[in-house]
Amino acid sequence: MLGHRLHEPLLLRVGRRPKMILRSITFVLGLILCAAAPAYAGALERIRDSGEIVLGYLAEAAPFSSADASGQPKGYSVDLCLEVASGIKQQLGLEKLQIRWVALTLQNRLDAVRSGRVNIECSTTTWTLKRQQDVEFSLITFVDGASIIANGTSDIFRFADFDGKRIAVIDNTTTLAALTDALKSRSMKATIVPVVNRPEGLSLLKGGKVDGLASDRVVLIALVLGDGGTSYKLLDDDFSVEQYAFALPRGDDDFRLAVNRVLARLYRTGDIMNIYKRWFGVLGQPSVLLYAAYFLQAISE
Repeated sequence: MLGHRLHEPLLLRVGRRPKMILRSITFVLGLILCAAAPAYAGALERIRDSGEIVLGYLAEAAPFSSADASGQPKGYSVDLCLEVASGIKQQLGLEKLQIRWVALTLQNRLDAVRSGRVNIECSTTTWTLKRQQDVEFSLITFVDGASIIANGTSDIFRFADFDGKRIAVIDNTTTLAALTDALKSRSMKATIVPVVNRPEGLSLLKGGKVDGLASDRVVLIALVLGDGGTSYKLLDDDFSVEQYAFALPRGDDDFRLAVNRVLARLYRTGDIMNIYKRWFGVLGQPSVLLYAAYFLQAISE
């Protein structure tokens, strides 16, 4: 009886003003939904409303992503993202779509996607399950292997020769993790020297402060070719496989589908080979693994 008496006045008060309470609840819910709408609006909706797509790139990841003399992005990944932007424009039925490029670093590229600063990160990001906790990934865009370059006059010819040597590698990357695992699995005692970027690592190598620079094979080749003829040697054996993909906002399935639609079409029609030859023609045909990636991801509509 006591519990009934405690609740009875409240029930009576509610009963006297049902319309006012319902209106108040409706008003509060409306405010909540309006406040939440921008946060949960998908990338496609934001792109349609703004008429702009924001793409991130790295300035020091040639031939995948770099800047030309005028500061404009260029490279294999950049061209793929331009194709994606064109495809999204068509999918949304837009007459015009402005492309805005944002220069990123290896250190902030994933956070730029996670925070919404860019819609897509277009460079050399390796798809890992740990990274997928924070961002989503597109179809694989390239398959490469991590290797090491050494001075051409050194006595280093294979990975095992780096036992007791010093190897520069960019900090907080999948290459660093793979290199650490490879050295441990072979019981090698090489010293890892963390660097901020590849040019810093190359400078240390040229100055004799390290014995090798570890990175993705194709990027190392481009780095050497652009160094003005200094003699280097690239190891034949890779110590990891790197699957590149575009970093996308997590939880936005519609946007990921729109991006993958364009990539799958490029693989399905063979148009991807035009982009590949533009940037890697001097290296010959795609590797068996890259061919397989193109073939297996040629998903039909």
